[in-house]
Amino acid sequence: MHDTTALLVELGAVILGLGIIGRFAGRIGLSPVPLYLLAGLAFGHGGVVPLSASEDFISVGAEIGVVLLLLLLGLEYSASELVGNLRAQYPSGAVDFVLNAVPGAVAALLLGWGPVAAVALAGVTWVSSSGVIAKVLTDLGRLGNRETPVVLGVLVIEDLAMAVYLPLLTTLLAGLGLAAGGVTLAIALGTVGTVLYLALRHGRLLSKAVSSDNPEMLLLVVLGLALVVAGITQKLQVSAAVGAFLVGIALSGEVAAGAGRLLTPLRDLFAAVFFVFFGLSTDPAAIPPVLLPALALALVTTGTKIVTGWYAARRAGVHPRGRLRAGGALVARGEFSIVIAGLAVATEPRIGPLATAYVLILVVAGPPAARYTEPAVAALGRLLGRDAFSRPVPEPVEAAGASEAAGAAGAAGAAGTFEVTPPEDSTARR
Repeated sequence: MHDTTALLVELGAVILGLGIIGRFAGRIGLSPVPLYLLAGLAFGHGGVVPLSASEDFISVGAEIGVVLLLLLLGLEYSASELVGNLRAQYPSGAVDFVLNAVPGAVAALLLGWGPVAAVALAGVTWVSSSGVIAKVLTDLGRLGNRETPVVLGVLVIEDLAMAVYLPLLTTLLAGLGLAAGGVTLAIALGTVGTVLYLALRHGRLLSKAVSSDNPEMLLLVVLGLALVVAGITQKLQVSAAVGAFLVGIALSGEVAAGAGRLLTPLRDLFAAVFFVFFGLSTDPAAIPPVLLPALALALVTTGTKIVTGWYAARRAGVHPRGRLRAGGALVARGEFSIVIAGLAVATEPRIGPLATAYVLILVVAGPPAARYTEPAVAALGRLLGRDAFSRPVPEPVEAAGASEAAGAAGAAGAAGTFEVTPPEDSTARR
């Protein structure tokens, strides 16, 4: 009974504290992710007041948080949208990978962490935070801008790439041989291809089988299905997160919309627990030694993300001002970076502190970068006599384009963690 009492008290205090932190972050216009990480550092091993009774429960809750994050992301996408984005944006996705994954890999090798850690740190620096970015685009009123579909297209490519990258990383971390690793990757690719095919050809039948007019039954069936598939994919050495993502993709229409509304509060809770758990598993004393490398890496990858956005928007014919806004919007890192680091920390513990410091820096710097990159470069352009940066140019906004951008923003927000509420029309295109 004493253990149960301690568990309830600790767990209640953690959840209450997260609620207070989230409200405070909302009032000052900051993503709550860095504050959740700091809370985890404060109450983890080596922190101010270490937690003991609730640690195992929080660990399980963190696993559920990852599943829900990826399930909600999949629910916001349809298979046809994913295929269409892949065809249109793959050159920008390739540039994004080269410019932003390579610095992380090089940094790991320079620090002497080895090739597996290099692959993990490459993922940490590669993927932007869909949730933070969707929130910023909404707050800045840019959903109808011409560059916004470009930004969201890059995010979709990154999310798709995770379906291949995460199984590959899991294979490397497990120390499997070339043959076993090839089998695992083939299973991952085959699973993704099969689910996309079924979703494209028979998605309505699957959604009809899951559908229910009773919200309770719909919640239980979708959540249970996601957890079962996540567990099976984990057993097959494919990431549980990928399994949950594929379940979300396979559902569409009213089922996806209804399940998304029902599961959002659960995602918000368990995703917050996930970030806290990552902080709990990181020793605060290990962060100061990696602060300078994290800051240097953040500066480099801020520049490479701006270049990525510029290139992607240029391909779409966007004016230089919009290209700069696109680049600044892509700077923030967040949920996927922490997921990747969480997978790798058991093999290379030093990734945890570096990833925590790196995400803290860029999740805070992301919103100002989105807001001020274009004005700052415009001011520099005026100093250099480059009127192309400073001359105001009206951005035409078509109603259909604005609707598509708003819907895609809702899709990006599903990965975002939990502070983002997608626009109401985000599922209209499914």
